[in-house]
Amino acid sequence: MSEKVAAQVFISGQVQGVGFRFSTVNEAKQNGVTGWVRNLPDGRVEAVFEGSKNAVEKMIQWSHQGPSSAVVQNVSVDYQEPQGFSDFQTRY
Repeated sequence: MSEKVAAQVFISGQVQGVGFRFSTVNEAKQNGVTGWVRNLPDGRVEAVFEGSKNAVEKMIQWSHQGPSSAVVQNVSVDYQEPQGFSDFQTRY
């Protein structure tokens, strides 16, 4: 079994009100990634991706574009210890 990695990701730009969280949940499930995504009060989207290194990297790459209606300006990534999430969900 491959080693699990985790990344906390902050996405800024026009990323709220464009289906970013919904699309992130779908994308994460397709890639077998666990964790969560939420909107932040400052207009950014925050997500934590856990899974194989390859799957997490795919999610980070996807975050640079997001859904078609999003305009991503910046993505910052901070790797951390996996917490063992069982699924991927939206947090409020």
